[in-house]
Amino acid sequence: MAKAPVDIRSLARNHTEEAIRTLAQWMRSDNAKAAVSASVALLDRGWGKAEAVIKSDVTHRFVARMPSKAPSADEWHKQYEPTTAPH
Repeated sequence: MAKAPVDIRSLARNHTEEAIRTLAQWMRSDNAKAAVSASVALLDRGWGKAEAVIKSDVTHRFVARMPSKAPSADEWHKQYEPTTAPH
């Protein structure tokens, strides 16, 4: 007889209250690493992860222009291949 599939998520959620209590205990710990990790875990679960802010200063502007017609293979080789063999 085949076993029924196990719903891991449901099984894990059965331990939510205990896990939150355990995190809260570690948050009050004298172990700074454990306290910070537990605090972050509680905040993430209660309020969601903080949004990442990306700032950028663009100082250069580049414009790519497509040629009006694609070069032939010979034209491409003349323009882009090195004139001397690499060493």
